[in-house]
Amino acid sequence: MRKTIVNRGAIQAALLLGLTATPLLYAAPARADEISDAMEEARRAYGAGDGVAARTALEEALQLLGQRAAAGLAAALPVPLAGWTAEEAESSAQAAHVFGAGTQASQTYHNAQDQTVTVRFTADSPMVAQIAVMLTNPTLAGAMGKLVRVGTLRAVQASDGDLQMVVESRILVTVEGDAPAETKLAYARAVDPARLTSKR
Repeated sequence: MRKTIVNRGAIQAALLLGLTATPLLYAAPARADEISDAMEEARRAYGAGDGVAARTALEEALQLLGQRAAAGLAAALPVPLAGWTAEEAESSAQAAHVFGAGTQASQTYHNAQDQTVTVRFTADSPMVAQIAVMLTNPTLAGAMGKLVRVGTLRAVQASDGDLQMVVESRILVTVEGDAPAETKLAYARAVDPARLTSKR
């Protein structure tokens, strides 16, 4: 029978990190008890020497935290512009987010001409960090497209009008669709960075 090897030091560090780190965003505190229960289950399992159970409980807690963060992102999506309607917001936080996949929320908007705009938020992903580095360098950002200002943020607008900008170096805002470039820019300007990064 194969023996499962568990790094107890890594689990202990993860427990400490989980208790002291502040999540990216908070939605309504509906899952607070579930998260606390999962963390407590991990602590009990670790104390009992059951590293596998501790790791499983930690993964569950991280997944619940990711879902909570995704709900917070979804709550920050902009309301439809005049003459537009919005589909139901979508959000996702896979278990793999702890390895860099990130947390996402998006919403698609329609107008009477059947044009669409999709606003998407992606948080805490290596991809976001890479784009943030490029956007902080005007030369690199200019190579990606046209530089535009969206409030205090620097954004890049591609030839088709799609936009990308990064909030606080950790949240990528993407605005895309078949609507005119000025409409997509208006949706980018409708994003409230303070609301996007506030703790809920």
